[in-house]
Amino acid sequence: MVKIRNLYIFLLFLFLPGMFALSQRKILAGVVKDAHSDEPIPFASLQFSNTTVGKLSDSSGKFEFNLSQWPSDTLEITCVGYQFYKLYVPPGRDSITVDIIMERGTFNEGASVKTKINKGLFLWRKIVQNKSRNDKFRFQNFSYEVYNKLELDIKNFDFQKLSKLKPFKPVTDIINSSIDTTEGFPFLPAYLTEAISDYYYQPKPLRRREVIKAVNTNGVKNESMIQFLGNMDQNVSVYGNFIPVMNKQFVSPASDNGDAYYNYRVVDTQVVNQNRYYHLVFTPKRRGENTFEGDCWVHAGTYAIQKMNLRLGTDANVNYLETLSLIQEYRLLDDSTTWFLAKDKFVADFTPMGKQRIGFIGRKTTTYRNIIVNDSSVVNELNKNKLIEEVITLPEAARKAKDYWTGARHEELSKNEKSIVRMIDTLTNSPEFQNFTNALSFVGTGYLNVGNFQLGPWYNWVSSNSWEGFRIRFDLGTNHKFHKKIWWHTYLAYGFKDQKLKGKAELFFLPAKHPRTYLYGSYTNDLDFGQYYYGEVTSDNIFTLAIRKSGIPVKFMKIDEKRFEFFHETKAGFSTLIETVHKDFEPLKNIPPKDSFTVESGQPLNTFELSLRLRFAYLERFLESHFFRASLGSPYPIPEIRITQGIPGIGKSAYSYTKVSGSIRDFVKLPPFGSIEFLIAAGKTFGTVPYTFLDIAPGNEIYYYNKYAFSLMNKYEFIHDKYAGITFEHNIGNGLFRFIPKLKFRQFYTIKSLWGSLTDANKALNFKHGYDFETLDGRTYLELGTGIDNIFKVLRIDFIWRVLPTPLPKESNRRFGVFGSFRLTF
Repeated sequence: MVKIRNLYIFLLFLFLPGMFALSQRKILAGVVKDAHSDEPIPFASLQFSNTTVGKLSDSSGKFEFNLSQWPSDTLEITCVGYQFYKLYVPPGRDSITVDIIMERGTFNEGASVKTKINKGLFLWRKIVQNKSRNDKFRFQNFSYEVYNKLELDIKNFDFQKLSKLKPFKPVTDIINSSIDTTEGFPFLPAYLTEAISDYYYQPKPLRRREVIKAVNTNGVKNESMIQFLGNMDQNVSVYGNFIPVMNKQFVSPASDNGDAYYNYRVVDTQVVNQNRYYHLVFTPKRRGENTFEGDCWVHAGTYAIQKMNLRLGTDANVNYLETLSLIQEYRLLDDSTTWFLAKDKFVADFTPMGKQRIGFIGRKTTTYRNIIVNDSSVVNELNKNKLIEEVITLPEAARKAKDYWTGARHEELSKNEKSIVRMIDTLTNSPEFQNFTNALSFVGTGYLNVGNFQLGPWYNWVSSNSWEGFRIRFDLGTNHKFHKKIWWHTYLAYGFKDQKLKGKAELFFLPAKHPRTYLYGSYTNDLDFGQYYYGEVTSDNIFTLAIRKSGIPVKFMKIDEKRFEFFHETKAGFSTLIETVHKDFEPLKNIPPKDSFTVESGQPLNTFELSLRLRFAYLERFLESHFFRASLGSPYPIPEIRITQGIPGIGKSAYSYTKVSGSIRDFVKLPPFGSIEFLIAAGKTFGTVPYTFLDIAPGNEIYYYNKYAFSLMNKYEFIHDKYAGITFEHNIGNGLFRFIPKLKFRQFYTIKSLWGSLTDANKALNFKHGYDFETLDGRTYLELGTGIDNIFKVLRIDFIWRVLPTPLPKESNRRFGVFGSFRLTF
């Protein structure tokens, strides 16, 4: 027994030094991450300073040191494209776990080595040559489940200063208690949403289908936003020649002619799971072009991109973006030879007012699973489509329980994201915060919601003109709280010079949204401020007082109008609008008066019209509010035809005539040469009628540029009963200003032309002594323009020349004009 005990003591002393040494091991572990995108940085170099002890982070950015003692008190981290980083290692600590957050640097660092073969250019060529093997659009069809997560936060908001203002103190107390500082500076969560959908795609014939199964929205809720939370609008591939960034097209580093835009370098080679990967770095050849800088890892056997990191260069001509990261990751499918997209990440810092001012951080993460390629099940699902592209939101998508999301998410919400959800819920349910956001909305949009009603817009409350003198106006309408399908609005206006009360009342009924059907009725008794053509600025607001052209007689027309509309739209984008309108015009100043026209029955300048408008906008997208919507455009041209019949004998109407008009418009992106926008229109009036019912060429009498009007033409200057016209604009991008990239100016040119004529009968009726109507009589009216856009990111200056007709009218010498306008665009 004593021998056994002595044996235990012997063994204990034998292994005790090793056990003691093991207990004193020094462990340093963590993850190397990008400071902006929060993505791990693979194969970063970590080395203790002034020693040979070091290693690389693995393919997921992780690392671990297990040492008997600290080699030094400083760990140095380096990686191509990032700033040098030093981590202090406290000597007294045995175990350290840390996230190393690296700030962006430049990709131009490193020694230049002359070689006979440019390895970077060689690797780029191999990527391009193997696109047909690696791009996901190579398959006959595919489908997957996609998980989208989108977060929007407000940053750099100085709530402390705001809290000193008494009216804002209640809301700032709530905001300050909710501010998050996880990124080193305070930001206020505004929006976090998740969506899960099934996506189906087939290239020939092209068909796309998305079924949105679940949506979880925290923050601002907008029903129409659900369709944009899926994958249909975000189907981006780095293998494409161009990659969309906001409303611009950037040249992809994997573009077929990428060598004309990028410099390429191979900076490293690594082996992961017996697969070799090349580290390719790319930088723009020229400053100020729509290009990226970044890097990617390329599989050596297939030349497939395993991971792509794209950054927006500091000289890129994009507004309001301080920083942007776009990451795509690909992985092998089960057959171990097919690469497919696994993850997208998009992070953008929006700074509309400057880097240190209030801004926004947007983060979007997309993951893909349950990938199926070249399968009949995909075809069967796509056969349900009635259109090329369909997005279906399931009825219960927005009402999923928390338990569903726990199991359905592709990745669990982080601790920070969970706290964001709680903060948003606290804020949005606070009455003080709701009042605060209503006040901000009132200043920005002009409208103020008070219970079930809406006041505004405030910019119409006060104005002035030579006929009415000082004018005041008050608007009152309803919002969706009053009724989900009915909206009404009215306003009253009073001019202190003419001492007349004017106003308008309108009622809107929306029985169906998708596809859209509505009924609308209105009564208007007011001055005609818009001249009944496409207009960007009317003259009954406070902003037009200081920008009117001098020396041009102001024309005033009063209108008494009763209108009824029925609108119906199909899923295919074909819409029908039926209108009945009764209009009674009363010219007031500088246009032929009512008593200069005689009629056999009824009243002069009084008409009743029945109109039919047919419009086709295939795959047009909209941003919708509860009642109204704004078009986001269509990938196809939009044609429109209108037929109007004037009917006498109804409500003292006096004229019989027929008007036929048509137009086609389109917006086309032409990367890398910018974009073009055009409108072609033509029309004819059959009958002899006063000028109020003819086609009045749209003129512009203020110095604010109107893209739908002729800048150097006055209102009521040209009238026609037959016309054709074209408006064309080419936005080139930086153009000549690429040589001064810091200015970020943009170049464009415009062409506006009109042809028209007037029958002898209509000339005899409308050309009155003392009134200067004209007609082109088959001649060409032509305006050419160019200018500078994006001045201070919002201002556009147009230089316009009136080229034709020649000679100009005697009373005019308007050959050239300078116009300004404000444009908010990326």
